[in-house]
Amino acid sequence: MSEEKSLNFIEEIVEADLASGKHSSILTRFPPEPNGYLHIGHAKSICLNFGLAKKYGGATNLRFDDTNPVTEDTEYVDSIKEDIKWLLEGTGIDWAQELYASDYFEQLYQFAVKLIEKGLAYADDSTSEEIAAQKGTPTQLGVNNQYRNRTVEENLQLFADMRAGKYKDGEKVVRAKINMASTNMLMRDPIIYRIKHAHHHRTGNAWYIYPMYDFAHGQSDSIENITHSICTLEFIPHRPMYDWCIERLEIYPSKQYEFARLNMTYTVMSKRKLLQLVNEGHVSSWDDPRMPTISGMRRRGFTPESVREFCDKIGIAKRENLIDFSLLEFCVREHLNKIAQRRMVVFDPLKVVITNYELGEESLLSENNPEDENGGERNVPFTKEIYIEREDFMEVAPKKYFRLAPGQMVRLKSAYIIKCDELIKDAEGNITQLNCSYIPESKSGSDTSGINVKGTLHWVSVAKALPIEVRLYDRLFTEENVAAAEGDFKEYINKDSLQVIPVAYGEPSLAEATINERYQFIRKGYFCLDKESTANKLIFNRTVTLKDTWAKVNK
Repeated sequence: MSEEKSLNFIEEIVEADLASGKHSSILTRFPPEPNGYLHIGHAKSICLNFGLAKKYGGATNLRFDDTNPVTEDTEYVDSIKEDIKWLLEGTGIDWAQELYASDYFEQLYQFAVKLIEKGLAYADDSTSEEIAAQKGTPTQLGVNNQYRNRTVEENLQLFADMRAGKYKDGEKVVRAKINMASTNMLMRDPIIYRIKHAHHHRTGNAWYIYPMYDFAHGQSDSIENITHSICTLEFIPHRPMYDWCIERLEIYPSKQYEFARLNMTYTVMSKRKLLQLVNEGHVSSWDDPRMPTISGMRRRGFTPESVREFCDKIGIAKRENLIDFSLLEFCVREHLNKIAQRRMVVFDPLKVVITNYELGEESLLSENNPEDENGGERNVPFTKEIYIEREDFMEVAPKKYFRLAPGQMVRLKSAYIIKCDELIKDAEGNITQLNCSYIPESKSGSDTSGINVKGTLHWVSVAKALPIEVRLYDRLFTEENVAAAEGDFKEYINKDSLQVIPVAYGEPSLAEATINERYQFIRKGYFCLDKESTANKLIFNRTVTLKDTWAKVNK
């Protein structure tokens, strides 16, 4: 939502409209269907619609397209509002009005009545199969049926009877009378109303008929005086229907514009496929941190600033393209590096005993974030026994190995320099403990120019270690372009997309962790507290690794 970049083509349209006096101000809308959770593709649309309104002093309506009661739920409405508020956090932007297509059901019904009165719509008794056959194919013209010539009076009565619930689902529909020979299949007498005996999440059982999206969309825009109705490219064939209805009804002339939707590597954007992942248990929920949903990204620890920056970087295009997931990760890393609190956590502990340390326990200072001059410091307890990562010790080390090895020295982060004097093994030959000595005058901040140490290790005091669960999340799919891959998309699910470390050991300050705080586990990655955490069991989700290792590992 940056205002510093060159204009995209939609901004050029808006500026031209304002300059010509066509509009004195702009009003956009974000029209989600409450039949699922928002995903990263919707984030792009949110940033575009709300960003345009902010840049040009206009406003944006949030309008739920709740025209299909079978698939809609208030759970989705609530999640959508929460996601939008999170994404716009810190921008000072909010929606102007919270609206619903169902607010206009009576008005939309009257619009359909007006079309019937003009001889531009009719009630059709054909089955869905018959209608499909009558429409023909792109190379074969459609054919009119006998119901197309019903009188206005008969059509009005049948439509009223449909509203009254006199017919079963599928017995009748109302179609716009446009052109069965149109080259645009969507203009071959499209259905504008169908019967659904279903409970609606807002209107209850008041209606037995519901408008189709192509009918409700443009008219809802017009009712609200939307100046720029921005859709994704797949709606280009729908634009003639949008314009046809507005022109025939002689209502406010809202205009539709299209931009390329967001497609991203190693994931899917189809609501149907996302719902399948949830229902079949491939992920735990809509907000599973591996999902491309906004709620999933929020739970994983992404920040709204980083998602908005990502949307800015990819820009607004007229052609479909595939955006690399690593660009989103880059934006997240860039922001987290600036704001994340540094903490030390050991995933695979190896015990180290500092044999000559006699102070019992002392409190050492360590910076919270070296990138933030106002980040401050925290106290970290240091004791005779500590944990280091098992991978940070090697019994037989190569020449340029700078971590711990027999007879070799390393610095402990924010503490002392230690030297490995002895290693202890169990009966099977596994290393169970390292005995080391420390240099008292090497305390962090002291002059150690005479000691040549190149490696620095993170560590945790054994006596003060806080047990935590760590969940390492990665890309949900192994295939770069899942949508274009052959076979069932679920065949490409990454079996290593979640790895759980049941017990890792963190420094005690993590006991005060909060959901909204972001952390860098030193040398491990960026993490956040998961919502399933309790006072007795803290769970941390990996947001992203410190570096992009995916390309190297998966070549």
